[in-house]
Amino acid sequence: MNSQHHLDVMFSLIKPVVEASGHQLYDIQHNAGTLAVLVDGDEGLGVDQLAQLSRSVSKVLDEHDPIPGRYTLEVSTPGVERRLRSESHFSGAIGEIVNVRTTPEPDGRRRVVGTLVSVEGDTLTIDDANTGVTEVQLTQIEKARTVFEWGPAPKPGTSSGPNGLKNNHKGGSRK
Repeated sequence: MNSQHHLDVMFSLIKPVVEASGHQLYDIQHNAGTLAVLVDGDEGLGVDQLAQLSRSVSKVLDEHDPIPGRYTLEVSTPGVERRLRSESHFSGAIGEIVNVRTTPEPDGRRRVVGTLVSVEGDTLTIDDANTGVTEVQLTQIEKARTVFEWGPAPKPGTSSGPNGLKNNHKGGSRK
């Protein structure tokens, strides 16, 4: 059984369980004895929801036993910097900053970082601040992910804690 067929079988088993919970199956990754089931939802998922999904997915996998040998099941969200592999992943990331590594181009360029403008068929349009608008074919992509940008760093001496109070705690215990 090839790797893609193996993943297709797992998708067919796990997707109905995830959708029954009101969420979407984002991706499944099986590497080095770990089966990562990545789940997304419009409202996000809390720890309790992920734990319930983990129990439900584990039960289905135990019933059908699609994975030979031992493995560790991890059920989580894709995170803020999520891997992009399918057309639906890219479509869901329109308007976000993406980092795409492609197969080598004739000019040697392999990385495109910018705002994902559109996905039409198998063509991505990315607005790169340095080089302008670039089109990338899905078949050229080796690896891609979204990029989370932190806001600007606070000016020195202006960081504040809860209620706008500066955090001047120097350690030790209070009595």
